[in-house]
Amino acid sequence: MEKKELAEFLRHRRETLRPRDVGLVEGPRRRTQGLRREEVAQLAGMSTDYYARLEQQRAPQPSVQITTALARALRLTLDERDHLFVLIGHNAPARFQRSEHVTPTLMRVLDRLDDSPALVLTDMADTLAMNPLAIALLGDQARHTGLARSAYYRWFMDPAERLVYPEEDHERHGRAQAARLRAALSAGSDVSRAARILAELQEHSPEFVRLWELQEVAQRYDEGKTILHPELGRIDVDAQVLFTDNRAQTLVVLTTRPGTESHSKLELLSVIGHQQLTP
Repeated sequence: MEKKELAEFLRHRRETLRPRDVGLVEGPRRRTQGLRREEVAQLAGMSTDYYARLEQQRAPQPSVQITTALARALRLTLDERDHLFVLIGHNAPARFQRSEHVTPTLMRVLDRLDDSPALVLTDMADTLAMNPLAIALLGDQARHTGLARSAYYRWFMDPAERLVYPEEDHERHGRAQAARLRAALSAGSDVSRAARILAELQEHSPEFVRLWELQEVAQRYDEGKTILHPELGRIDVDAQVLFTDNRAQTLVVLTTRPGTESHSKLELLSVIGHQQLTP
């Protein structure tokens, strides 16, 4: 690991960014040039002490997961991300395969969406990033590991995944998940993983087998849906999507129609966030 060059690179990138670049509020009396160390640490999901030691050339080698989080927090381009991986001593992720690195373009949009739930998905339905309102509405979908990172897998294998949606919508959602998995198998960025998920679902989920036989293929998210929030109840949302050029990542933005009860509930949720609504 090139500790000196890494420290200089991190410091330079941190000082180049402004709070507004990452969705943070910039106070009128702010004197710090760029982001503070604690702000980068918060964005990357690590302790301030550990990040500070990276800039001070005193930290052990970060894992691939931490390196990926740093690249995302600092809004690095693909070239900058690859350079960061090399400085830390890891092989850079392949450009045209599945990547955990959310593109700076999608992150900039996500950072500015504070009044609408939004999340970034891979073509394997792994959640890479969520804004606070999306977490408050849907729960932390980025916490899963293994095959369960994919919503295709969770829908048929984890009953808790369906609690967010009304039972009468389960058939439609199941068909959509099967159709998206078929699309990922034919033109996805991680075909081998899609094949493993397919094999697991064919072995363990009769429902999936039935829906798979419909031969539907679609990679769509722009549809209306109903979310069942544990405290606020039914919230009807529309989904708008933005794909990267290679369609490997998708920004999904959920909106409600102004003047509706769902819109009022979402506005309330944006204020209270994760606070408990009931005693």
